[in-house]
Amino acid sequence: MPATAGTPMTDLARRIDAALPQTQCTRCGYPDCAAYARAVAAGEAGINQCPPGGAEGVARLSAITGLLVVALNPEHGVESPRAVAVIDENWCIGCTLCIKACPTDAIVGANKLMHTVMESHCTGCELCVPVCPVDCIQLENATGSRTGWAAWSAEQASEARQRYAARTLRLERTAPEADEDVATLCDTEPASATQEPATAAPATDAAEARRAAIAAAMERARQLRARS
Repeated sequence: MPATAGTPMTDLARRIDAALPQTQCTRCGYPDCAAYARAVAAGEAGINQCPPGGAEGVARLSAITGLLVVALNPEHGVESPRAVAVIDENWCIGCTLCIKACPTDAIVGANKLMHTVMESHCTGCELCVPVCPVDCIQLENATGSRTGWAAWSAEQASEARQRYAARTLRLERTAPEADEDVATLCDTEPASATQEPATAAPATDAAEARRAAIAAAMERARQLRARS
């Protein structure tokens, strides 16, 4: 993680952060928009690493920093319309992985219950897509031909920043509870009545348990598809 990620926000960094669309998508190579703003202010990152901001975003950062306008760096993605995530509730297994991945708490649901996306709060960050074990999340174009900052408003960016800050604070306060084993969340089969306590996986095997649970969830989804 860049050294600038945990440093206090300078006035320049705050101005840069205010010029970002606040998707918190990490495509810039930093963990969130604020970290990217700090890196740009410190001269550690270019002004052309934010695909959601697009060409206008680069121009905005150029005006703030005094750096020359350059083309968007394709290594970080391309300018495109703003998207929203849509969950196919017929295939959702209620594992809560997408809820944990969403930076703005735009996904609602509960353990083993169907999840849904609150479209007005979704930033199209795409972070929920790769964590879904049954591939039931798709992205849909929400702004037609409008791309980059033309697909955003200052109000939307401000709300996204506030929701991300609220989520970050909530996770800091509930860190022990938030570390619930995904194996428990994904497991839809009851434990064997003959299983002895000594056979339970130790805490050090949590990662393996998560992988096994996700594999089991995917297999159950395949079986459901085969029967449909």
